Amino acid sequence: MRNWIQINNIPIRFKLISHFLIIGIIPILCLGLLINWTVKRVVEEQVNENTLQLISKVNETLEFYMNNMQSITYYIGSNEKVIDFLGTGSDQILDDAEYELQRYLRKFTTLSPEVAGILVVNNQGNYISNELIVPNNRDLTKETWYKKAINNKGIFTIIGQPTNRSISSLVNYKNDEVVTAVRAIIDPFSQEVQGVILIDLKLRVIAETLVDVRLGKSGYLMVVDGLNETIYQPDDPLIKALPEDRLFTSENSGSFSKEINNEKIQFIYQRSPFTNWTTIGVFPTKETIFEIREIQFYLIVFIMLILFFGIPVSYFFANSISSPISQLMSFMRKAEAGKLNVRYEENRYDEIGMLGRSFNKMLSQINELMRVTERNEREKRQAEFKSLQANINPHFLYNTLDTIQWMARRKNADEVAEVVESLAKLFRIGLSKGRDMITVDSEFEHIESYLLIQKTRYREKLNYQINVDQRAKSLYVLKFILQPIVENAIYHGIKQRRGPGNILVSVQEKEDKLIIVVQDDGIGMSKGQLHQMRQALNEAVERTESQTDDKEKKGYGILNVQARILLAFGKDYGIQIDSQEQEGTTVELMLPILKEGERPNA
Repeated sequence: MRNWIQINNIPIRFKLISHFLIIGIIPILCLGLLINWTVKRVVEEQVNENTLQLISKVNETLEFYMNNMQSITYYIGSNEKVIDFLGTGSDQILDDAEYELQRYLRKFTTLSPEVAGILVVNNQGNYISNELIVPNNRDLTKETWYKKAINNKGIFTIIGQPTNRSISSLVNYKNDEVVTAVRAIIDPFSQEVQGVILIDLKLRVIAETLVDVRLGKSGYLMVVDGLNETIYQPDDPLIKALPEDRLFTSENSGSFSKEINNEKIQFIYQRSPFTNWTTIGVFPTKETIFEIREIQFYLIVFIMLILFFGIPVSYFFANSISSPISQLMSFMRKAEAGKLNVRYEENRYDEIGMLGRSFNKMLSQINELMRVTERNEREKRQAEFKSLQANINPHFLYNTLDTIQWMARRKNADEVAEVVESLAKLFRIGLSKGRDMITVDSEFEHIESYLLIQKTRYREKLNYQINVDQRAKSLYVLKFILQPIVENAIYHGIKQRRGPGNILVSVQEKEDKLIIVVQDDGIGMSKGQLHQMRQALNEAVERTESQTDDKEKKGYGILNVQARILLAFGKDYGIQIDSQEQEGTTVELMLPILKEGERPNA
């Protein structure tokens, strides 16, 4: 709370500048950060997606070559002369048959230039090849690749780059320049292995597929087998070895980044289910965010321009609002010091101009009110003087009545003395030294004097009873609130009925309120009259203040009492009335409980 008060003490100019900056600069900064984050994410996702699509195309090409090699093994395995060679199991083969088989195998290397060589071996270790040579003392059935082919039982198997094999090539292809695949030939009836077909794929075919693919400026594609052994990578790679903590065969595709030699490298890979090879895209991360940095540059330039123009514009608008307010505030200080002739003279039609014109109007009204107040003070002093003269007559009348009472009792005219005494009490309580509030005891003494005078007039026609709770006698009420109600009960209730009538006046404390009840058994009111009276009570203040209302009409006295109660105590208090025709009327006054020295809170 204290910090908030300190903020409120900041001049409005700085508040406005801060406001303009907050609603202008901060959202732009947030928008820039959001755009930067979004663009970075989208570009990275796009790069990864495009790279994966490129890798997928490369894998399709490699699978095409391997499918072609697999098809070649099936063609060779279904050739009758090859079947004869594999089925005889002989150690010797005729020169003509061998020449025919070699010429048959040479057709595949002619039609498929990616094939480096083909070798057919029977289960006795004899072989036929178009380009490959085996030493005479070497048993090919003992070779690792031969055993793998047998273990896979006729399934085309890619060995990868050959190692430690005794086969050489007529065109001098080295082991690291070819990729080997094998397939065992199984007899369909006996399910025995008759031999193995070995085929070498030229590695330069894979290199030609990958060498022209560039990822950024220095990125490239490489291929590894199922054991993460390198099948192909460029001559000048970014990394010498793949990260040992990542196995690319665990998932079919994915991406990750790794910091190698103080440079963050991005890896995107996809594994081919057919070849079980994984093609990996390798490139520095910084090269993928070149477009992002360009966008960031434009964003920074845009934000700097906003700051460059936004701060002066914010200051200008803040000053255009705060300066006239400061000027108006200085006029108010002068007016506060008593110089009521100052005026706001700037021609503006905005809220500040309206405030300035209202300020001028307020000063004019203050000047007029001061003149009216001075005139009223003079008139008040004159009225007080006249009131002092007017009070001489009631006091004189009260003293005269007291003298008449004394003379009546001296002549033994007790009834006359009693009436005069009651009348004197009415005047005495009516004067009450000018007070508006009197005790309940005094108010009931006043109403009892009034009823005594009316009893003398109506005699047996009027009977009354007064009940006062002893605890309520010392409480305070407005004076003259019972006399109009009792008068209505006599003139509009008791007087109109046949035979004697009764009036009961009582007071008690109830639910934190003072309740005074005036009840009569007169002729009462019809439902229409009761509705009109209740509506009149709801509009008592307006009706009594109206200059056009007939103040002599029925019920004006009770409306006057209702208006006085509402004005003094508020809408929670007032008069409630209930009546039944030919049965009587009950009037209930609800008043606050006020003790000596307490004032009503309207």
